[in-house]
Amino acid sequence: MTDTLRPVETADLDGAPPASGSPQKLKRSIGIVGGTLLTLSCVTPASTLFVVVPDLFSSLGTATALTIAIGSLLCIAVAFCYSELGTLIPSAGGEYAMVSTMAGRLAGWLVFVLSLLVVMIVPPVIAMGTADYLAPIVHLNPSMAGAGVMILATLAGLLDLRANAWITGVFLVLEVIAAAVVAVLGFAHSQRGAGSLVSMQVADSGGHTDTVTAMLVVSGLAIALFVTQGFSTAVYLSEELENPRRNVARTVLATLAISTVIILVPVVAITMGASDLSTLTGGDISSMVTAWSNSAVGTFVSLCVALAIINAGIVMVIQNSRVLFASARDKAWPEPVNKGLSRLGRFGSPWVATLLVGVPGAALCFVNLDTLYGVTGVSVTGMYLLVAVAALLARRGKHAHTSAWRMPLWPAMPVLLIAVLAYILSQQETSYLLWTGGITAVATLYWAFYLRPRRETRWLVSIPEDAQA
Repeated sequence: MTDTLRPVETADLDGAPPASGSPQKLKRSIGIVGGTLLTLSCVTPASTLFVVVPDLFSSLGTATALTIAIGSLLCIAVAFCYSELGTLIPSAGGEYAMVSTMAGRLAGWLVFVLSLLVVMIVPPVIAMGTADYLAPIVHLNPSMAGAGVMILATLAGLLDLRANAWITGVFLVLEVIAAAVVAVLGFAHSQRGAGSLVSMQVADSGGHTDTVTAMLVVSGLAIALFVTQGFSTAVYLSEELENPRRNVARTVLATLAISTVIILVPVVAITMGASDLSTLTGGDISSMVTAWSNSAVGTFVSLCVALAIINAGIVMVIQNSRVLFASARDKAWPEPVNKGLSRLGRFGSPWVATLLVGVPGAALCFVNLDTLYGVTGVSVTGMYLLVAVAALLARRGKHAHTSAWRMPLWPAMPVLLIAVLAYILSQQETSYLLWTGGITAVATLYWAFYLRPRRETRWLVSIPEDAQA
């Protein structure tokens, strides 16, 4: 509840350090441009297009663009929830800080567990795609290449956040160029009209045409939500954004709009430009690009995507380390663990938390990819659902009078979102629900036997004071 919250003391305007023993606070060092670059890089539109979308093509065929479009519309409501809650609760804890404040500490803990699943799984899922796009130059084992990307991203994550904003900005330009090339080539070689986008057809393993059912589209929405999921990074960076009360909402909404265009337009182009349904269902975008142009262009696009994946790894490690840092600052663990995770390095980054995100991420590159996809989709959907519940409660008590960005169509927007997300969860594969549910059950036991009995000293969610307020 809100009576468990404690403000994080900040340095005063003259630069004096916070009082001894107060919770550590991250430094405000980036504006809306740097925040948008970092957040877009976490969405990593090109690597999502080339690594995640092919999996949707294989199961949804020509319905892929429609599914992503529906998912993007749902994400507008999600982005509204994040924008309002993120300006009310500008904390590196992200979802768990917001939900704990509005819906209580147990709900916040469960959101933390779901977000931890997402932040640990998504980087290796993306990183394992590196080998495919380095193939024109060198053939690598996907798991080994993914692990290498995770280690490289971890080293970069130890640097100053401002430096990483510039690094990821350069990489982001390259991946946008790659997505643009795919879009131009796809539209230039269109084999079918715009009607194909709603034709709901997919090729089976024998090359025969099957119909994509509405239930398959609903099931695919869990991954479609994951496609643009990274816009929430703006909330994780809120402690390091200048003027978060204004810039968090701007960054969230701008990132969602830009990333949707960068991903959806090439998907439409690929759907219309694929030579036949089997080629589309196969999802080998690099081969399609080569067929539309030549091997040199295909190699260029592949290398841009490889750089985009490295870029995504860097930003995701940065984001995810902030989640662990915030959980330690909020006393989620035994004291020795809290002290270690909250340590800041010479560049101001939480270096222990960064290592604990990056190194296990490298190990997860050797786990079955389908399982990682399924658990991530369920976790993201469940996390969004709890955030929507928190948004429904965001205008009661003192929060009703707090200065913050406010979403339109409240409370209809979060209510509708809760109903839709609950239905999407009900349509997921049982095995993925059991994996996610089992992990959540273990986390609930940790809450019941360790955190709740120590409620005066553990899981005290802190809200940083804005020095500019």
